[in-house]
Order: sequence, then structure tokens, then C-alpha cells
Amino acid sequence: MASIAKTVVATGASSGLGFEVIKHLLAQPQPYRFILGVRDVPTTQAAYNRVQYDKSQHTLTLLPLELSDLRTVKTFAGQVLERLGGNAGEGIDYLMLNAARSHAAEGPGPNGSKWCETYVVNHLSQHYLVHLLRDKLVASASRLVFVSSGAVNMVKDPSTLSTTLLANSGAAPMTVYPASKLAALYGAHWWRRELAGKCTVVAVSPGLIPDTGLSRGMPDAMSKSNLPPEVFKDAKSVEEGAASILAAFTRADFPEDLNRIFLTSWGEWWPAETIRASLDKGEWERWCRGREEIERDGGVV
Repeated sequence: MASIAKTVVATGASSGLGFEVIKHLLAQPQPYRFILGVRDVPTTQAAYNRVQYDKSQHTLTLLPLELSDLRTVKTFAGQVLERLGGNAGEGIDYLMLNAARSHAAEGPGPNGSKWCETYVVNHLSQHYLVHLLRDKLVASASRLVFVSSGAVNMVKDPSTLSTTLLANSGAAPMTVYPASKLAALYGAHWWRRELAGKCTVVAVSPGLIPDTGLSRGMPDAMSKSNLPPEVFKDAKSVEEGAASILAAFTRADFPEDLNRIFLTSWGEWWPAETIRASLDKGEWERWCRGREEIERDGGVV
């Protein structure tokens, strides 16, 4: 008897870690249906065309998605739901939120936003996407995988996010990136409470992966000449980082403490104390806005 295909909806799967995750799943006997939001459909399609996989077992759909523009997020969500037959149709087994950028907060925000592009991409747009897919996710009892980073612990004072993440704040990539990922981790905590008993929510760090697109936004900061040697001693390959993300698809040994949401790249659940900066519920509410508020501020019709 043929296995029922599992559906994966994902961002950030056109290259690097996300691409490696999908490539691994394409090699499995378990059938999958992939719906991937990507910036450049032709280039990404060409990359997947070079991957050998059983097309009778797996289906792969690429849809345009520019996460710096909330309007395309809404369009993408609508296309996903249309392909799955609305809330009464096929379910979403996994939602992987992996897209990320690491650029400085220089120049105006995208599409008139008061926020810098790195924040809009790394948190706001993907938080909005969960809102748009919420009913389908609940109906499917989905697992949401937020790809996070240990860099969140570089933020010593979370109150600085409100200035760091502003458009044209002048903050450097190694300041903006951790701040944006802390906001996204607030989102993972917020959704874990919001969807408790309905969906599974996990945050996972792939570890330090120098050979991904993220390093293009901060080439100087990520160079071996500017970081201590012990940092690169713990660096991981893209394949190793993808394996860490894949573990978050299946791990079921969740700690009783709901605050222990963060799965490390070495396979342990971080103690709540280690991610203490992400546990302020007031910050969750500040950075995890409702769908209507996001649409109003983002000019989404």
C-alpha cells in the first residue's frame, strides 16, 4: 500500500540550508509534496532540476515570494491554500520558516516600511504568513519549524530592538541579524502558546554555517580574520546544518517547560535560562502583532 504524501510548505529553500533540507527529503521513500516560496522561480527550478529524485513519488511546486513585500506574502498564502483545496482540502504537515537575510539597516525600509529589510524578511513577513495559513495549520495539526540562531544571545538589551531594527538606523549586519532573529524567536514562543494543543512549534539552530547566503550580507564580520579561531572550530557544513533542521521535523521528546522551545545544533533542548532574553511575554506581544495590524501598517489590501 502506497504511503500518503506529506506536504511541506517552506520559505528559504532556494539555496543553502533550506535547499539541502528539501534535497534530503526528496531522496526518501516517503512521498512528499513540496510547495516552496522563492524569490527567483526560474533559477530555483533549474537548481532542483539538477537534483535526481523520483518524480512519481514527490511533487515540487515553486511559487514566487518576495518576503520584503507583504503583498506577495498574501498572494503566496492564497496560492498555497488554493493548491491544497482550501481549509477542507489537503493538509500541511510541515511549515518550515527558514528564509533570512543579514544586511545592515541602511536606507529606507522596503515598500515604505518603517522597519529595515532584514527585520521584515526575518520576522514580520514570516509571522504574517503563519497568520494567513493559521486555519489550515490548525486543521492539519501541523508542525511549524522556525529556523533560529544562537546569535539571539548576542542581544544583551532587548529594549534596543525598537531602534536597531528601524529603517536607516545605521546598525551593522552583526547587530541587525541577531536582533531580527530574537524577534523571530519571540514569534516562535508566541505561536507555541497561541497554537497550544493544535500544532507543534519548534525553534532550531543549524549552528554556525559560514558557507551560506547569509554570509554575503556580512562578509567582513564572517571572515576568519575578524572572528576568533575557536568560533570556526565549531563551524558546521551545510549538510550538517540541514541535518539539525531535519531533526526538528521529527523530534518528539519535548521538555515539559514550554519555554524550552529551542533545539540546538548538537541535539539538546536549551535550558530556558540560556534563552532568557526571549522569554519576556511583554516583548512577545510587542513584536508579534495581529494580522489586521500588520496589514494596516504594511499597506496590504
